[in-house]
Amino acid sequence: MEIFQQYLISLGWGLTGAITMAISLSLLIVVFNKLTPIDEWSEIKKGNIGVALILAALIIGFAIVVGLSIVPGVA
Repeated sequence: MEIFQQYLISLGWGLTGAITMAISLSLLIVVFNKLTPIDEWSEIKKGNIGVALILAALIIGFAIVVGLSIVPGVA
């Protein structure tokens, strides 16, 4: 029974982390859209690969920072 409880705790923390990451990533993209003078989503829909690369780099950079803050002993 104890192992089942540990699995449930791990699942809870995993869901908490996933929800928190989704909310913070959405907030990051909204703030980035407010700070830039162009509408990134319309440019991506037009096929502007440069804007898509910048947005992808923003998401990857955010993931790297969050990932390094989660992993213990790395800094």
